This record gives sequence, C-alpha cells and structure tokens, in this order.
Amino acid sequence: MYMSRVEIDTKNISNFRKLTHVGAYHSWVEESFPSEVEQNQRLRHLWRIDYLKDRKYLILVSENKPDMKKLEKYGVSGSAVTKKYDNFLNSLKAGQILNFRLVANPVHTVSKNGRHYRYPHITIDQQKNWLSSRAEKKGFRFLKNSNDNISSNESFEIIKRDKVILKKGSKNIKLSRVSFEGLLEITDVDVFRKMLIDGIGKEKAFGMGLMTVIPRR
Repeated sequence: MYMSRVEIDTKNISNFRKLTHVGAYHSWVEESFPSEVEQNQRLRHLWRIDYLKDRKYLILVSENKPDMKKLEKYGVSGSAVTKKYDNFLNSLKAGQILNFRLVANPVHTVSKNGRHYRYPHITIDQQKNWLSSRAEKKGFRFLKNSNDNISSNESFEIIKRDKVILKKGSKNIKLSRVSFEGLLEITDVDVFRKMLIDGIGKEKAFGMGLMTVIPRR
C-alpha cells in the first residue's frame, strides 16, 4: 500500500478551472495509475482534498504506486510525494490512541414502497451519531471528553460541512461532505487497518471515506 500527496496548483487558473466537480478529481486520480488503465483494472483509490493554511492538497491511498508525473497533472511541479504505507499500518496496536481526520459522506437509507432511497444526514448531531455508530464495527472507539463544548461528549468534532458537485451527464448531483477530527483508540487492530485501506461510508470514489491517523504525542 502507498500513501501519496500532491499540492493542487490553484494559481494555474486554466488547469484549476477543470477541477470544478469531484468527478474531475476522480478522473485525475484514476489517470495517475496508467498501468491499471491499460490493463483495465478497477482498483480502489481512496482520496480526499486537504487544506494546510493557504495550500490545497490531494491525498490518496492506493495499492500501487502512482505515476508521479500524472499525479502532478493539476499539481505544483515537484510537490508530489509517495511513501510505503504498510510499515505504518503494521506499527499500529490495539489500545493505541491516535489523532484522526476523516472526510465522509454521512447518509442513511429509507425504504419506500419496496424501494430504497439514500438521504444525507443534515444536522451536526445526526452526522456525529452516524460516525459514532460505526466505530465499534470498524475497530475503534471514541474517548469520553469532559469538554462541554463537544455536544456528544466524545473526543471528536466536525470541523467543516459543505456540499460538492458531481456531474453525471447533464445533471449536477450534490453530495454532502463532512470533515471530522479528534481522538480515537484502536480496539481491533486488524479491522482498523482494513478500514484505513478500504475507507468508511459511501461515495469513496469521489473524495469521501479516507481516514488518516497519527499517534498522539
């Protein structure tokens, strides 16, 4: 497994204008693996957009190493980096406390007249409960927090909520995107590693579901 990052070149207006919807980012990510395209492979590439001060980054996790030149198609020249992810994954242990960041698409399914419809969670409480309800099955738990500013009394919070556009033909579909940050404890390390590789939630092809973690200092 590999984790890669490239700074998005927001100053190149002609290129940046092409990244108007998450489908364009998806295509950029897929094109960064030309050997997979040639072999008609459909491997999952988890990715998300991150911000650091005034800079914008594309981060991705993949089974194969991306082509650095392709990864810099809309990136700042020389900014693409990649590293083996396995060593870090193998260093994780049950009981370890980690800082995490997750960008996800919190939704729920409603059945009507024998059909299933997917709707986004709207409120902050709904979105936080969506994540809390998945923790145990994904091999981690949230720590109780005495900070009264955290309404769910858990050690994470929502730092950003917005909607992104996915173009499908002539239609513009709005996807709910929520960014979470906080502290967690690993309870089942094998399940947790799998979640870091496979992602969590829906719309993984369009920049959702990638959780990154770093050990708490």
